[in-house]
Amino acid sequence: MPARPVIELVEAARSPRVSLERLDAIWFQITGTLCNLACRHCFNASGPREPWLAPLDGATVRRTIAEAERLGVREFYFTGGEPFLHPEILDLLDAALAVAPTTILTNGTLVDEAMADRLVTIAGRSLYSLEVRVSLDGVTAEENDRLRGRGSFASALAAIQRLHRRCLYPIVTATELAGRASLYDDLRSMLVTAGVDRPRIKILPVLPVGRCGARATPQRLVPQDLEGFDVTRLQCTESRAVAAGGVYACPILAGLPSARVGGDLGASLGSIPLDHPACVTCRQTGLTCKNS
Repeated sequence: MPARPVIELVEAARSPRVSLERLDAIWFQITGTLCNLACRHCFNASGPREPWLAPLDGATVRRTIAEAERLGVREFYFTGGEPFLHPEILDLLDAALAVAPTTILTNGTLVDEAMADRLVTIAGRSLYSLEVRVSLDGVTAEENDRLRGRGSFASALAAIQRLHRRCLYPIVTATELAGRASLYDDLRSMLVTAGVDRPRIKILPVLPVGRCGARATPQRLVPQDLEGFDVTRLQCTESRAVAAGGVYACPILAGLPSARVGGDLGASLGSIPLDHPACVTCRQTGLTCKNS
């Protein structure tokens, strides 16, 4: 792991620290930053060309699932990149669902009829729930595809409809890029019109990292920012992310050397500094990457 610059270490020393209050959620950056899309606002700059973060191997995921079970984990999340590009993704979902509720985050382009059937089968044989989150960043093809690539709106909407028809009701996840207060209502109306009569929607803020890193400001949290603030609202007090290279403070920063907190879960359970611009966003917006 490359050494952190001295100036960065000094800033980290001034940053407030938070402890892991409980280990509720484990995130797997299963395909690293390998994705079949290259969305303009992607917080970890995923794409099909020369991913900067390698995928996880199946053995690491299974070993972490077992360790997380011993530590009392309550849910698992699989993200990327695009998780359905991983050759073992269905078997790994099965393994996770044997332990806790599990969510997979996808752009939907690889969820064809056959894949939707397989997901229903996996969900049906588990005691725990399987959630599928599908990214959609607009209510029209023109609006969405400008950010996510030509044809992505049609593919994502078709995946949402397939899952809905099979009663595996997806969570549609959108990023608030234009400051549009009506985004939730507009998405809901579009989905209902498309036959998705039980829409579930999650709106996320823009994150100042990855392809939106230029939006980052020099601002960092200082200890005074947490005075009177319930730190348990921060997802790093109850989550860890597993990616190539070890365990990281949260899914937003997975793969960044400065956010690495250990080589395995047991070594990652201590306190962490809130020393990244994304920490400011989490503090200000109450962001959680989880479903709730």
